[in-house]
Amino acid sequence: MFNIKKTLTIAAGVAGALAFGGAHASADTTDYVVQSGDTLNKISAKYNVSVDKIAAQNNISNVNWIVTGQHLSFTTDDTTSTQTASTTTAAADTSSTTQAASTTSSTDNTASTSTQTASTTAAATSSTTTSSSSSSETAALNALIARESSGNVNATNGQYYGLGQLSAQARSIYGGNTADYNDQLNAMKAYIAAHYGTAVNALAHSNSTGWY
Repeated sequence: MFNIKKTLTIAAGVAGALAFGGAHASADTTDYVVQSGDTLNKISAKYNVSVDKIAAQNNISNVNWIVTGQHLSFTTDDTTSTQTASTTTAAADTSSTTQAASTTSSTDNTASTSTQTASTTAAATSSTTTSSSSSSETAALNALIARESSGNVNATNGQYYGLGQLSAQARSIYGGNTADYNDQLNAMKAYIAAHYGTAVNALAHSNSTGWY
């Protein structure tokens, strides 16, 4: 028996499809190599595919972190529709994606600026600390020279000789047997480094015991 109700239902479905203009969808796979400055939001906007979809198809757990040179593979939907409402929706989606990408880019720039500021501050602090340490070392070394020899390269006290008044045994190891100022200074520095680590420590010992 001819089923009038079933026939009307099928006809209504066909009419509905025609009313919305119909759509043909096909899926294409895109292979993409991440470039410097890329984010998933930018790639999403460029290929009109969602961030979540790219992340899911590439096992990306953190959508805010991709690296230059990384290979991404994802499918894109190529949909053609004559319906005005569909076009309007697509335009709205693109606008939303662009705004999201812009917000992410702004966040990235802010983070980059903060990192650069922190690095500059750390470098300045390190430079100041190094400069202060160097000044302390120089002052301590000069204080030892003034105390031991008053800066006289020919100063002697028995077996002790020169700027740092090194013993014969010390001079045989570290040098400083000549009357050359730099030779004696380098020998004194080497002796201090081997026995005290720094001139500041050597001066502290000399202040405590009268010798170093």
